[in-house]
Amino acid sequence: MLRILHVIPSVSRVHGGPSHAMELMESALVDAGAGVTTVTTDDDGLGRRYAVNPSQTAPGIHRLYFRKWTEFYKFAPGVFYWIMRHARDFDVIHVHALFSFTSLAAGLAARLRGVPYIVRPLGTLNAYGVKQRRPWLKSVSIRLFERPLLANAAAVHFTSRAECDEARATGIPMRAVIVPLGVRPPESNDRLELPFRADADRKIVLFLSRLDPKKNVEGLLQAFSRVRRSFPDALLVIAGGGAPAYVRGLKDLAAKLAIDDATIWTGHIDGRAKWGALMRADVFVLPSFSENFGIAVAEAIVAGRPCVVGRGVALAEAVAKAGAGLVTDPVPDDIADKIERLLGDEALRDQCGMAAAALAEEFSPTAMAGSLLEVYRSCASVRTKKSVQPDLMRP
Repeated sequence: MLRILHVIPSVSRVHGGPSHAMELMESALVDAGAGVTTVTTDDDGLGRRYAVNPSQTAPGIHRLYFRKWTEFYKFAPGVFYWIMRHARDFDVIHVHALFSFTSLAAGLAARLRGVPYIVRPLGTLNAYGVKQRRPWLKSVSIRLFERPLLANAAAVHFTSRAECDEARATGIPMRAVIVPLGVRPPESNDRLELPFRADADRKIVLFLSRLDPKKNVEGLLQAFSRVRRSFPDALLVIAGGGAPAYVRGLKDLAAKLAIDDATIWTGHIDGRAKWGALMRADVFVLPSFSENFGIAVAEAIVAGRPCVVGRGVALAEAVAKAGAGLVTDPVPDDIADKIERLLGDEALRDQCGMAAAALAEEFSPTAMAGSLLEVYRSCASVRTKKSVQPDLMRP
């Protein structure tokens, strides 16, 4: 049995996709017969901590939460000390995220103990991500810390070809592998919940993601103000949570655009409520400026929903190629054009929905776990990495 250690700065739901992906990755690997331990911090968002025992066991999964000393960089020295003591208990260490103390600590401990490690950058090497939020500090950090971390990794795990290509543009030598994330659909549609009220004949445009400037919700609100002129009965459902001040600003913009009476804000939703919203939607839209994968898009595809996806979303190419939806530039007029085209053509919506259902097979948890185990076995076959190798896997 392969023994895998995952290291991630936070598994809080407030961080959206990465936390959901971590949960599914853990359970899918356990189902495939691997032994899984996850080391993280007690972070639960800005100024908050998980009220959990430092050692918590989920079914088949062992999680360890270490106290964060700072918000910035999630400094948690307990992570380094624990990995130094236990690194050799594992065949491979899978490091998630960059620009975090936990990532550097895991990489250093792995090298000191001679254990191969894999890094999943979570889109932080995308041009958009590097330029946002302290770009000068990120530039220095890449040269001093992230470059050696990536260059010495047994593999660097990307979830899409687009993410991989952008990372390669940095010039950092790395051994790239591409393994898409998985999505687990609900076991039965009979038990789904609808987190909002809407008459059956009203068209629903659904945005489902964390509320953050990167997601381009402002552009969507402006686009919907135009859409509503053509489809006065349409409703825009914004499903996701974010920083309170930012969410207030979005609601103020909706009021200024005179669409607040046609906009529903559900806050963060998950589980049966999330899938209920997806199944009720006529069109799913994620007009983000940048997404290294776009787990919400994968969920919409699994739900068989026609999608409008921003060109900067890594899954946009797959959506367009499969005919599962339309790709938009991240500007209000083009977003509106694509939404109106789908809302006004039921046959096109049905066609996109069927194409999405076919594409969904690529995002099965079983496929993800199988590909990851193949990568892990290859990396574990050499306990100490001596040089950068060519690509281990190709999509």
